[in-house]
Amino acid sequence: MSMETLEVDLITRARSGDGEAFRALTEPYRRELQVHCYRMLGSFQDAEDALQDTLLAAWQGLAGFQERASLRTWLYRIATTRCLNARRAAGRRLAKEWDVPKVEPPEPTRLGEVVWLQPYPDALLEGVVDMPPGPEARYEQTEAVSLAFVTALQVLPPRQLAVLILRDVLGFPATEVAEMLDSTVDSVKSALKRARSGLQLRQRSAADREPHPASGSRAEDAIVAKFVSTYQSADLDALLALLTDDVFMSMPPMPFEYEGLDAAARFFGSIFGADRRFDLMPTRANGQPACGAYVRAPDGVSHGAGLFVLTLAGDQICALTRFENTVLPWFGLPRSLPSR
Repeated sequence: MSMETLEVDLITRARSGDGEAFRALTEPYRRELQVHCYRMLGSFQDAEDALQDTLLAAWQGLAGFQERASLRTWLYRIATTRCLNARRAAGRRLAKEWDVPKVEPPEPTRLGEVVWLQPYPDALLEGVVDMPPGPEARYEQTEAVSLAFVTALQVLPPRQLAVLILRDVLGFPATEVAEMLDSTVDSVKSALKRARSGLQLRQRSAADREPHPASGSRAEDAIVAKFVSTYQSADLDALLALLTDDVFMSMPPMPFEYEGLDAAARFFGSIFGADRRFDLMPTRANGQPACGAYVRAPDGVSHGAGLFVLTLAGDQICALTRFENTVLPWFGLPRSLPSR
């Protein structure tokens, strides 16, 4: 049985109420749809909710699938609509207040806009970032899931965001994007032009940096090992030597952002100066090295404090993003580490 015949058979069975046929029909697209929702929303939890809404809408609306476009394109249309609705409903997100015990943070360089950003586990990217995008895509799939890229996407107006992802990340033709958004090709082209301009403004500084080491390379492993060693030993000077002069730090959902080596020195000085000592466990998020951070308690147990995602440039770290400890289970990391 050919793939086309199999799909037609599954659609027929699913339309008659066969849930197993529907799952077999949609399962091949599940992970890539979740990544699409994550790019649209910037939040792992919101992306999972949008994915579930998408699959429910597809199940309920399968009778209306007219097969003019592919099933994949139809599912992307539903997912994009659900994400646009979610963004409109969310409105302005409230930032979280500083909540690190016994630590008084230094004055931030500025307050961040994208406080809802969450990391995405690399384990869920397997088989997705290796997929070839459409011929009109402008971005590599790994680049288009990096924290810097996803953050930059979040400040675009919703419709521009959708057009840029569908056209430049996934490579859908303008005619298909216009149909997905109930729009015209001219409107899509106009929105794409504005979106590219807005994205370029946010990414300009990154273009001047040294390229990052290859994922999983010895060079990358060496930088991560140095970061773990210096952070666990609270060696502020050695840690600062790992950072670029323009290093950027953020910590959503708290809005505090620090830019530059002096600001980083004040921030980490406040952490280490409060006698907080840590154990770190390496992992990966957004195609980047990451570390679960565990603060040591007097009883010898280390309790989950958060997750650092590292952005590398050459043999240094040019950005650190710190997330709350609630994200640790997404990466298979424990809530606490037993005493040594």
